[in-house]
Amino acid sequence: MSNKRALLWHIQCAIFFNMNSGFDFIPSGTVTSSNGFLAGATYAGIKKEENLDLAILTSEVPCVAAGLFTRNRIKAAPVVLCQRRLSDRKATGVVVNSGCANACTGEQGLADAEEMTALVAAAIGAPPEQVLAASTGVIGEMMPMAQIRTGIKRIALSREGGHDMARAIMTTDTVPKEKAVKVEEGGYTIGGAAKGAGMIHPDMATFLGFLTTDAMVEPVFLQSALKQAADVSFNMVSIDGDTSTNDTLLLLASGLAGNEIITSSTGQAVLFQQALDALCIQLAKALALDGEGATKLFEVTVNGAPDRAAARQVARTVVSSPLVKAALYGNDPNWGRIMAAAGRSGVEIVESKIDLYLSHICMVKAGRPQPFDPAEAVKRLNRTEVTFTLNLNLGDGSAVAWGCDLTENYAEINSHYTT
Repeated sequence: MSNKRALLWHIQCAIFFNMNSGFDFIPSGTVTSSNGFLAGATYAGIKKEENLDLAILTSEVPCVAAGLFTRNRIKAAPVVLCQRRLSDRKATGVVVNSGCANACTGEQGLADAEEMTALVAAAIGAPPEQVLAASTGVIGEMMPMAQIRTGIKRIALSREGGHDMARAIMTTDTVPKEKAVKVEEGGYTIGGAAKGAGMIHPDMATFLGFLTTDAMVEPVFLQSALKQAADVSFNMVSIDGDTSTNDTLLLLASGLAGNEIITSSTGQAVLFQQALDALCIQLAKALALDGEGATKLFEVTVNGAPDRAAARQVARTVVSSPLVKAALYGNDPNWGRIMAAAGRSGVEIVESKIDLYLSHICMVKAGRPQPFDPAEAVKRLNRTEVTFTLNLNLGDGSAVAWGCDLTENYAEINSHYTT
């Protein structure tokens, strides 16, 4: 088992066996773990290598839907299509492909996205306007519609098909990212699958993510819950500082669990949000660990900031720093790079109040260097999961962000992405 797979398994097992307040992770959970959802995938020939590259996710009934999308001013055709169709907060299915981003493709790209959704709508018996689309891959290439038309016909949908979908959306990812939680008190499930290894930076969330639940949820609260979950998870991940044209995060709620409808004012709202946050955080950490060329997961906790927004800004600045990420790769306990990154974050910083820890090792106290064993620090840095805690001692704001190390393999992967 690779280091990445081993750590992902460790994370999932640790959470599953740690009894949460009302919910548990489901072993081998995926986007179709929620009742009423089916998925399937095929190799349609979009990618050069013969791997799954076209998938469908559908619900047995029309769903309440929520979505978040890229803030990049260049938006791929599927993003434009989804934003238009989600105005009524309804969806029944999603078609997604890897290998071609369908971005910077003009009116033809939008027409191709519309045709993809129409083909899926016909296959699942849904109105075309209730089918959404997402794409990932190379920008500036037209969709190979002949292969897609044939591929959609070959896709068989099933409850087990969520695992194939998680694989079909991968590009430079080395492992699929998929999880699900069961909320016993409410009698419902939330499942998800995501992809992302490069062009990942906290600005909505540079990736594709698909979430489902069989809970009955009021549309306005569903959108609000999705935004909050993204803010504490995907928006706190940075791999390389680049944002994509295709970022899409969708949440579909079928209501088949038969629970009392969840609104912002009902007792289940807090538990639903906690479960959704936990699911998204685990998917986000999986993205960070699987960063292009990465060998380790990098977690930064910022405490004592003037407020939560300030804590988020400092944490994201630190995990985004190329110098910090390079030092992490080399197991170099050069804590000055973390201090420098925090100092340029734009947030109020008082040097004489800062404490910095690598795991349990105190490196800085009240802004001053502390004696520590360099060999022990190197040992801590030479792990698959590395944690730093930065206390600004200026207030009650706190936040956690995730990133990865910067290796030669990142440059290798991205130096010949299309060649």
